[in-house]
Amino acid sequence: MRQGTQGSAGTGIPDPRPRSSRVPPQSRAEVARARDLADGAGAVRGEHTHSETPVPRPRVVVQRSSVRGQILDALRTALLGGELTPGEVYSAPALGDRFGVSATPVREAMQQLATEGAVEVVPNRGFRVVERGARELAELAEIRALIEVPVMLRLARTVPAARWTDLRPLAEGTVRAASTGCRATYAESDRAFHRAVLTLAGNEQLVQIAEDLHRRAQWPLVGAPVTRGRADLVADAAEHLALLDALAAGEWDVVRSLVQEHFAGAA
Repeated sequence: MRQGTQGSAGTGIPDPRPRSSRVPPQSRAEVARARDLADGAGAVRGEHTHSETPVPRPRVVVQRSSVRGQILDALRTALLGGELTPGEVYSAPALGDRFGVSATPVREAMQQLATEGAVEVVPNRGFRVVERGARELAELAEIRALIEVPVMLRLARTVPAARWTDLRPLAEGTVRAASTGCRATYAESDRAFHRAVLTLAGNEQLVQIAEDLHRRAQWPLVGAPVTRGRADLVADAAEHLALLDALAAGEWDVVRSLVQEHFAGAA
């Protein structure tokens, strides 16, 4: 970044100051105004002028953050797709070689997955993919129902039908995601829909807790097929549309039944 008065930069006006003695007196006022305009243009462009205090250039960390996010998404997809086996230990350097990055963003992403309950830290070795059974999944479904069913019943009584109509594109998006047969794609879309519904309650802590439970319920089970069939995903997504219709109509018994069945079938 250039500092000082910018003179001719971007204005087409020569810098008059080194040759000020040769400027005709009648033109000095115009030259001064032109110089001020040039300095002002530099300020608009983010360049320093004599009256400014130079601002230190911030450190650029976007690239590393972006790499970490990409690795986190890739690891989540690998977990949901069964490419990372429950019970197996994976080292950050080995996974880094697999993704063509250093071990650092992999380690950071794995730490995030550990907080989500997908992996656990194994000192001096790496990260073990958590082994989950049907009982844990049933417990998560029960907790989700205890939290979300009362909230949705309250929302059915208080939220105008038009607000539910606004969420229909998200519900339709889950159907499209399910049609791909990709568990990872559907998992993301499924969470987005539930998050949007619960956001209407106006309780940020509730949304965060429900999101954590939902994500934990999506990790694959030990000994179970790594993916549900495409038809199962489509049927699950169709329940979102039915739920919106029931919420808009204020059909509380239908809402309760749909949400409980939805949680019981989620995996």
